[in-house]
Amino acid sequence: MDNFVYILYSKKLDKHYIGFTENLTQRIEFHLNDTQSRKFTYKADDWKLIFTIQCESKNQGLSIEKHIKSMKSKIYVRNLLRYPEMKFKLLEKYKGAPDFQSESR
Repeated sequence: MDNFVYILYSKKLDKHYIGFTENLTQRIEFHLNDTQSRKFTYKADDWKLIFTIQCESKNQGLSIEKHIKSMKSKIYVRNLLRYPEMKFKLLEKYKGAPDFQSESR
């Protein structure tokens, strides 16, 4: 199975959405066709996939997702886009990441 960390961007909201999935195509479709108003991506209809990292494992992906979210920074996300070497550093930093006790997404 593929494991991806991804970032969506809405120009309308000027917001980013950071997520993890084991099926990128299906997950992007879910966000673009979201009809559940309680979900964050429901707030806009112009989400664009702007960044992906393919991870070796679910644990690595969840660790990278958590790291990016913890930065709480548009500047950090912009730097991920601007400096491709950051992607490789994240993959190396979280190689062999510990198990997460979470449900599949």
